[in-house]
Amino acid sequence: MSASPSIVCLGEPLIEFNRPREGDGRTWLQGFGGDSQNVAIAAARQGASAGYLTGLGQDWMGDAFLELWKAEGVDASRVSRHPTAPTGVSFVTHTEAGHKFDYLRKNSAASLMQPEHLPADYIAGARFFHLSAIGQAISESARATCDAAIAAARAAGVKVSYDTNLRLRLWDIDTARHTIDATIARCDIALPSLDDSQQLTGLKSPEAIIDFYLGLGAPLVALKMAGEGCLIATRGERIRLPGHPVRPVDATGAGDTFDGSFLARLLAGDDLEAAGRYANVAAALSTEGYGAVTPIPRRDAVLAALKDAPTRV
Repeated sequence: MSASPSIVCLGEPLIEFNRPREGDGRTWLQGFGGDSQNVAIAAARQGASAGYLTGLGQDWMGDAFLELWKAEGVDASRVSRHPTAPTGVSFVTHTEAGHKFDYLRKNSAASLMQPEHLPADYIAGARFFHLSAIGQAISESARATCDAAIAAARAAGVKVSYDTNLRLRLWDIDTARHTIDATIARCDIALPSLDDSQQLTGLKSPEAIIDFYLGLGAPLVALKMAGEGCLIATRGERIRLPGHPVRPVDATGAGDTFDGSFLARLLAGDDLEAAGRYANVAAALSTEGYGAVTPIPRRDAVLAALKDAPTRV
């Protein structure tokens, strides 16, 4: 068994087919997606040690993910392969309103994860454990696996990082609210986005949303607000960082890039403002190309852009 990396992520990887807006309508770019695996790659590209927990099919798509993670330096030593269930697939299209997702993921290998097969020792050896609401929504067994993983992390003193990614095709709003609120209460770092949070809480203002999630028990909340930047808060401090100006074409993996970059910089010893500013810039840069993984920037590109990045409001 290999030693645990500093950041362990759990969830569902998805082979991605992305159709550019300026294309002929028939051309699809094959890439990789799945929010939690995007986080692992984003963290690794910033220099952190990252690992992933999931189930893959015994198919070319599962093979492709293992090749990707090897190339990216993401540890996949505890990833399982299912003998019959497939690896999930996502399709991303673009309109004036933004990007849209469609999926082939029912009964995917990741959705069949079981808590009794969870390598709790691998999570216990990390410093951060990251998951998202999508991993909880894909099936009841996956939700139970996520719950067991959180319990393993908390028992070992590993900080839990949680993205509220809301996908109402996977579950109803009431179940999502109940599950997400209960998970926020058990996490150390909450990473919601503004649009998801507005649907989940019924609140509109970023400050009110921050108050709500802090009130549930999360000691640190980083609210992602797309082009408007982010608002990072604890019970004693609030830091508002404006958006970093770019020419965006696809925001598919922007929130995940923020998550992985933020965790990587906290691991490196940055304070909240420095980590948030870095993650803000990394997320903005990730929107300049198509796909979830391909445009995630590496550390040198983020550092170069940081020189011109706006400071806190």
